[in-house]
Amino acid sequence: MLFNSLIFIAFALAFYALWPMMRKGNALRWAFITAASFFFYGWWDWRLVFLLLASGALNYAAGLAIAGAGPRKKAALAAGVAANLLLLGAFKYVSFVLLNVNFLLRAAGSSAQLAFEAPPLPIGISFYTFMGISYLADIYKGQISPTRSLLHFLSYISMFPHLIAGPIVRGAHLLPQLTTWNRTTEEQRWQGTMLIVTGMFKKVVIADNISRFLDLAFEFGGPVTLHSMPFWWIAMTVFSFQIYCDFSGYSDIARGLAKWMGYDFPLNFNHPYIANSFRDFWARWHMSLSTWFRDYVYIPLGGGRRGKIRWHINMWITMVLSGLWHGAAWTFVAWGAAHALYLSVERLTKWPERLGRLPAGRWLVSALLIPQIWIAWVFFRAPDMGTALAIIKQMADITALSLAPVFVVGVRPLVFLAVGVAMEMYFYLGIDRSRFADSRAFRAAEFILAAIMILCCVYFRGPGAAFIYFQF
Repeated sequence: MLFNSLIFIAFALAFYALWPMMRKGNALRWAFITAASFFFYGWWDWRLVFLLLASGALNYAAGLAIAGAGPRKKAALAAGVAANLLLLGAFKYVSFVLLNVNFLLRAAGSSAQLAFEAPPLPIGISFYTFMGISYLADIYKGQISPTRSLLHFLSYISMFPHLIAGPIVRGAHLLPQLTTWNRTTEEQRWQGTMLIVTGMFKKVVIADNISRFLDLAFEFGGPVTLHSMPFWWIAMTVFSFQIYCDFSGYSDIARGLAKWMGYDFPLNFNHPYIANSFRDFWARWHMSLSTWFRDYVYIPLGGGRRGKIRWHINMWITMVLSGLWHGAAWTFVAWGAAHALYLSVERLTKWPERLGRLPAGRWLVSALLIPQIWIAWVFFRAPDMGTALAIIKQMADITALSLAPVFVVGVRPLVFLAVGVAMEMYFYLGIDRSRFADSRAFRAAEFILAAIMILCCVYFRGPGAAFIYFQF
């Protein structure tokens, strides 16, 4: 079920009404979280519950095996990680691999073709698979001990706020929290409410309203026919805010729901579009995933400890795999490779650091980062490489200055208003609330803002749509 649906509101009301009764014991609480989360996940397709259960049981057993394997724990870790990757690959990557094998066979003049009908991609499989892998790796490194209760582990891996689209919560962070039931404070409940309301506003008012513009932009006669440089820069600006508001909106709601339970999820976005370098951007965007790849791919490869050339190689591997995690398509590989290129050039030239020393250099750096990020987003949004390259060509064509396509696809003031509101929210969320914790005036202002956002969610919501990251 979607966070932005009436059925979820009914589910949440029932869940939080019963939650105070769960303070009586760990087993009861874990069973309640697991049962509710399985119901939440199975709302799309009840068969998915068995996949989630199989993944949870696999990682629970593998964690115990690693802890008890002694000198063979490295082999036990490898087996557990391989099992997770095989499960993910069977649903997400087999078709992509066979598609490319068939292409190579045709290119070689062979008439042989490999056929495989892949099952639908289970929602959230990439997220809970990565949580399982990090759990096993942390046990191997001695950072955590495996839980002895299957219910404890299932409540961690399946907990409904983070289940579908993250954040990717580490076992070391959440498992200890699940061993206690804490009465939430008024401040926790209010913070949770503000996160949920803000997340809903980002999603249903901003992201959903501007999504129609992008659908029309990519559908109307094909992007190649829309010969306009400013149009595609506008379109990619709109998409940049759509994906930010959509995904950070989900993360805000997930963190808010956890706070209502007395738990804490890590921050997943920290105003990425005001980054002062590409390295800084990746320290701010989808932080739970970027730190996951840093800790479980980049550092095990050697990180930057083996020389400058090896740093570039390890970073490229990490970024390309990050792109491939998002989707089994060459467009996602290209998106990851584009950011790898940006990071390599940045490391070689140190251009953000050099420009940052100039007057207003901080803003000059951001102004140069933004168009590069927008260009990379083309690969993320385009349906195929041909379309992506055609759009980038148009974005670089200074002779194609017509704005006619903007009116053809039906851009309305609401689109620009929504983007403007997104930007205002962007800076508002940067306020350090701790400075005003005891201010009644600030709390009143927040209350008024929350009321306005709720009214907007009711009366100005866009067409209902699934969160973008559900597809990953």
